[in-house]
Amino acid sequence: MTIPATYAAIITAAGRGTRAGDGPPKQWRALAGQTALERSIAAFAGFPRIVVTLAPEDMARGVAELSGPVVLVAGGATRSDSVRAALESLEGSGVTHVLIHDGARPLVPPRVIDGVVAALEAGSPAAAPALPVTDALWRAEDGRVTGTASREGLFRAQTPQGFALDAILAAHRAHPEGAADDVELAIRAGLPVTATPGDEDNLKLTWPEDFARAERILGDAMDIRLGNGFDVHAFTAGDHVWLCGVKIPHDKALLGHSDADVGMHALTDAIYGALAQGDIGRHFPPSDPQWKGAESHIFLRHAAMLARQMGYEISNADVTLICERPKIGPHAGAMALRLSEIIGVEPDRVSVKATTSERLGFTGREEGIAAIATATLVKGSS
Repeated sequence: MTIPATYAAIITAAGRGTRAGDGPPKQWRALAGQTALERSIAAFAGFPRIVVTLAPEDMARGVAELSGPVVLVAGGATRSDSVRAALESLEGSGVTHVLIHDGARPLVPPRVIDGVVAALEAGSPAAAPALPVTDALWRAEDGRVTGTASREGLFRAQTPQGFALDAILAAHRAHPEGAADDVELAIRAGLPVTATPGDEDNLKLTWPEDFARAERILGDAMDIRLGNGFDVHAFTAGDHVWLCGVKIPHDKALLGHSDADVGMHALTDAIYGALAQGDIGRHFPPSDPQWKGAESHIFLRHAAMLARQMGYEISNADVTLICERPKIGPHAGAMALRLSEIIGVEPDRVSVKATTSERLGFTGREEGIAAIATATLVKGSS
């Protein structure tokens, strides 16, 4: 989603996080090679202005380590004090809306941010993500359950919480005593707040075990890989060619150790390449006589199976055949359908097309056919 030019993000990172156990404040602890704060800032990379509140003693580190369009503001004794300082710094800057986010929520998904922005753009003066409470609720005292409470209508609050800048700044000024979060202040000020979808991965780092959970989530993050394949086969005597699994009548054949399906070979190598698993020759050596004359769907099926064994799904495949003849257009649909069957994806995820080399080179002289292919593999979810 494109973020309007008049929007800013405020990331609060001035707290000490004593409940997180020994070590530096939680926002400065590492998660898979980056600090939690760096990850929180990166989540708002599309915002034209990002304000980060830091404890005065962390300012030097912030200047040294935080990059990008980040403005540092000294935080106060409480979260509300820090947010108000950031809001005051934006007054008169042309900013109309702010999203206020906890620096200790480093895994906020883009869709959560987009949901808040969409609600503000639709006219709501305040919006915040939340998750419905699904667990039973108890009251307890001295380690014993003393009663129950209804979970009906209860939600777990998350950030970022978005507001019209003038409205939330006025709420902070009117209630200097502060609140648990900015939505509470907005409600005190009479602002209607729209609840937008939250996300379970948008956890707040609070306890030591939260860091292990965050590491697991990062380990499951989406992995997107691209692979390219290129293959060439010369013409020889014959009366047909195999291209992308389709038999096409022709006054020549393609020469090769297998059935010489140049399109299928290029796509197979594209998948192997995306997996960093070499090429067809590594898995099916031409020196091995068992592969003499083999049908190329064997190779392509193996590549697709290997991708799934490694945890990847084939998102799309694109094959371009380079030749003067035979004409590919009349057969392109059948080729795409055949490839989709072999690799196990929907037909609309496979493209087969052709081009000529304008009578230049070996393809232009009709000495053979070349093919290039690209495959996209995806692991995990966003």
